[in-house]
Order: sequence, then C-alpha cells, then structure tokens
Amino acid sequence: MWDILWTDLRLARMTREAPYGAVERGALAIADGKIAFAGPAEDLPGPPGGLAKQVVDGAGRWATPGLIDCHTHLVYGGDRAREFELRLEGASYEEIARAGGGIRSTVAATRESSAEILMAKTRPLLDSLLAEGVTTVEIKSGYGLDLDTELKQLRVARQLGQAAGATVRTTFLGAHALPPEWEGRADDYIDQVIAHLPQVKVSGLADAVDAFCEGIAFSPEQTDRVFTAARALDLPVKLHADQLSDLGGAALAAKHGALSADHLEYTNEAGIAAMARAGTVAVLLPGAFYFLRETKLPPMDGFRRAGVPMAIATDSNPGSSPTTSLLLMLSMACTLFRLTPEEALLGVTRHAAQALGLQKSHGTLEAGKAADIAIWNVEQPAALAYRFGFNPLHQVVRGGEVAP
Repeated sequence: MWDILWTDLRLARMTREAPYGAVERGALAIADGKIAFAGPAEDLPGPPGGLAKQVVDGAGRWATPGLIDCHTHLVYGGDRAREFELRLEGASYEEIARAGGGIRSTVAATRESSAEILMAKTRPLLDSLLAEGVTTVEIKSGYGLDLDTELKQLRVARQLGQAAGATVRTTFLGAHALPPEWEGRADDYIDQVIAHLPQVKVSGLADAVDAFCEGIAFSPEQTDRVFTAARALDLPVKLHADQLSDLGGAALAAKHGALSADHLEYTNEAGIAAMARAGTVAVLLPGAFYFLRETKLPPMDGFRRAGVPMAIATDSNPGSSPTTSLLLMLSMACTLFRLTPEEALLGVTRHAAQALGLQKSHGTLEAGKAADIAIWNVEQPAALAYRFGFNPLHQVVRGGEVAP
C-alpha cells in the first residue's frame, strides 16, 4: 500500500514525451520515499481509497519535480554589500578582485568563522530556497583556500542538508582564487590543491571538484592539472568556464567529461561542440549576469542546435549573485537569456539533476525516483517563469516527507 496518493493533480513530469511531460488529469503516489505512481488517473490500478494510507485531493493544482539549484556558494562568512556600492560607483568586478576585495575578502571572513557561525548564517539562506519548492541544492566550498577551512565548509554544507531534510550535493572548489599568502606562486598553490585531493576524497565530504578558469583566477593549464588529478581519484568535475573571457573553458571541461560547465557567456563553437560530445550540461547563471551588469549573452542558440542540455541555477554567493530565489532565476532566464518557460523549468529539474549526476534518481516525476515533489497554485507551468517576486508554492515533499 502506498503512503500517500494525490488525486486530481495536473502533472508536469518533465519527461520527454510531451511539452512539460504534462498529464492534465493525473495522480501521484509515494511509498518508502520514492515515487510509486505518476501518470493519468485513469491508469490507477484500483479505487484510490484502497491504494494508499492517505488520499489527498490535489484540487487541480500542478505538480512538478522538486526544484534543483545546481550551483551555489551558500556557506561563507562576512558580507560584501560595500562592493556593490563600489561597482555602482564604476569599479569593475576584476578591479575589486585585484585590489584584494572579491573572493579574497570572503575567504578572510570564512576562515575566521566557526562552523557554528557558518551554520547559523547559512541556514536562513537555505531555508529561503526550500520555501520556493527547492528540494536539492549543490553547495561549493572555495572560501577557505586552505584544507581545514575548505573541509569545514563542506562539513557545514552536509550538516545543513541533514538538518533541513534536503538533498545537498557538495563540491570542492579549492581552485577558486589565489590566497594572499600564495601571491605570485599560483603554480605552487595548484600543487597544494592537487596534494589535498586525496584527503578530500577520503573525507567523503565532496561529491565533485570544481575550479575557476579565468584571467583573475586560474589558467587552462592549471585547471587541467587539477582535473586530471581529480579524475584519477574518480572524482567528477565541474567548471566555472568562459564567464569573463574565452579561455576555452567549455572545451576543457568537456575534455575531462565534466558534469557541467557553468556561466559560459564567452563560450565558442568548438566549446559547444565538445560539450555536446561529452554530455556536459551548460549551467546558465542569470543572477550573476544581472548583478554584474554583463552584456555578453551565453550562446543559447548554439547550445540548442548542438543539443546541449541547459540548466539554471542561482549561483547564490556574496559577491556576484546574492540571491536565494530560484523562481526569480526562471524569470530572468526567460527575459534575459530568451529561454522558453519550458526550457527554464527543465533547467531547474531534469537538466539540473543531470548537472549533478543525479539524473537516474531526481529531476522528473517517474516511478522509482526520489519523492521530491512541488505542488503549485498555478494554472499552467509557464506561470512559474512568468511571475516574479511571487511564490505560488502550495506544498512540497522532500524525500517522501511532506514538509510542514
């Protein structure tokens, strides 16, 4: 017998057989933390009352997979509101970074913060995401830039997921920026990051390894070394690629079979083709594009032509995308990047799951997948991207548990 069955739901299953994988007269059941049934109500094997311990009338609402934020930097210390003022006064992101601000200022604050302080600071940020129907979040390190602080960030991220009842995937981002104590010795610092990878692997705290391949961070050659070492340890990789310039980051990510390449404003045709061959997901980050007032659009048409899946994420971080609204990113993806509402919703469900290597267990409403479900007070799925500054969430299920 199923644990709970919703009747009179409209389902946006986000499967391939129809737009949104839509079922207009649907039913959805969960059992033992998994989806047991998601399909036309007429296909139910018997009277609803005899199938489940609890039967709920969905009142014609839409259900989608629980939303997935596949790129965040939620765990950090300090605040960078002053840098926002500086940018408005004319300073560029690169100028602030080269003057000792940017990532380095957050690194100093994160190193000084205890795990308890980081937990207390980050939990409200995570709760804001969860309140919008998010059930899975990726959280990167990258604000420690020494082994102890990086592992502290990853440990806090895991504990946050356990405390909130959400799925949290963690990513080691030791190659995020050059720490001040390593000034002028970037290659030596990369040697240290590589030397730390076995300890990161043994800790079990990282699901993937990331790097920032950019002029203000690390070169393609340095990034290649980190990824070669990570793949030798069977750690999946992801890459901050082609955000501010074309350094061939997308092709480099694809060379290593990366789960995703993220940002991608300057990605060229060769990079697009390489991503398509490798099955690497393009993660678009409209919040950072908006906040930094960028004008160079990612090559969405190229990704479409090549069949590269496009995911959407908040990139929630203190310096370039201080947002905790994935629903707002849906709207921005449509208005700024010209995605369709269906592409945007795919970007926070099926394609976001693929960007985290979770496509077999998350991202669609299908029997056997994790019972992560969002139920919405909307008349059509496109409304989730159409309205902004508005949260139509009615109910959410995470891991088979109905959230209060």
